[in-house]
Amino acid sequence: MTNVQQIAPNFYCIDTHDLNREQRTSSYLLVDEKITLIETSASPSVPYIMAGLKELNIALEDIHYVIVTHIHLDHAGGAGLFLQSCPNAKLVVHPRGATHMIDPSRLIASAKGVYGAEFDRLFDPIVPIAAERIIEVQHKQQLQLGQHYLTFYHTEGHAKHHVSMLYSATNGLFVGDTTGVRYPEMDREAIDLIIPSTSPNQYDPTTMEQSIQLYETLQASELYFGHYGAYRNPAEAYRQVRYWTPLFLEAGKKARTVSNDFQEQAHYLDARLKELLFGYLQENGIADTHPVYQTIPFDTIVSAMGILDYLAKVKASV
Repeated sequence: MTNVQQIAPNFYCIDTHDLNREQRTSSYLLVDEKITLIETSASPSVPYIMAGLKELNIALEDIHYVIVTHIHLDHAGGAGLFLQSCPNAKLVVHPRGATHMIDPSRLIASAKGVYGAEFDRLFDPIVPIAAERIIEVQHKQQLQLGQHYLTFYHTEGHAKHHVSMLYSATNGLFVGDTTGVRYPEMDREAIDLIIPSTSPNQYDPTTMEQSIQLYETLQASELYFGHYGAYRNPAEAYRQVRYWTPLFLEAGKKARTVSNDFQEQAHYLDARLKELLFGYLQENGIADTHPVYQTIPFDTIVSAMGILDYLAKVKASV
């Protein structure tokens, strides 16, 4: 297999190649009486999902549920396109995300504000989903798949429309972006790198911490990241988000003093976040030729915008 990794019996990770990069975004397939796909990534990722399903001999008409942890386009942008090929599937989503999957116009406008001229290449097309094909999932609701089930939790912090799911078969949590971004390029190194995902426009470090505290009470054995794959040291993921968050916020406060122009602030903060992360890697013996240095900048610029957006809201509320 080239596109698919088995995590546990009847449980697979499909590499969806967001940004045309390997091990950037994950879809997860749960094979049970009701076959379930978790996360679709953006529409350009749908062919990778199709290829993964073909490798596993899963027919599209046998897909019962498609679940998205939240409606950001790198997680859910391809849901409408994918559902066009899955006649019996329904989308499971946070109640706050349902209306935007039915009418994605505001979602598109928001993403264009972040990605600008790159939007079409990264996300087009975004296909609306009929209301009757959508299931809105509540906090602590369970979804029976057959032999196993998922328990849903509303987990704000990265976004207000974010859900996480505890999988009964493995005691693992699908965390979306709540515990940030991990870099599988580091899997063979002595250290891991996991940074908070602070993208605009609903990032809130307080509610993110509350969600992580909820995770700790659930005592999950492993985490299934949107970016990327299964991770079997939850405590380290929580520790790193808590380590980097105050450093990111402090850098954001400094960025707001260097200019009144948002783009200039974002440019400054992006550079500072890269400086922090690159310094951490080099202090831990990771040579600057390591491929992780090429991946980090995809995250720091978006994270910078989210931090600045959050700090501006805090300032406005005072």
